[in-house]
Amino acid sequence: MPDMSASASLALTHLVPLAKELDEDKVTPGVLGFIVFAVMALAVWALMKSMNRHMGRVDFPEDSEGAGAEKTEAAGAAEKRG
Repeated sequence: MPDMSASASLALTHLVPLAKELDEDKVTPGVLGFIVFAVMALAVWALMKSMNRHMGRVDFPEDSEGAGAEKTEAAGAAEKRG
């Protein structure tokens, strides 16, 4: 079995110059930030899908309620006049 420490040190020597090129004062979200963002996006998508399903089940008579309100307002105005 090959020595893993030798291959790890070889990989480290190749990655250290790449890491030095990065600005040490710059902060990036990294993989954890991407995972958190992706989970939040999936949660929002699931909530929107659930909301659309629940709103589709809501059934209320808009026309009869609106017409009834207009009739009662007209009747109230007629009583005030007469």
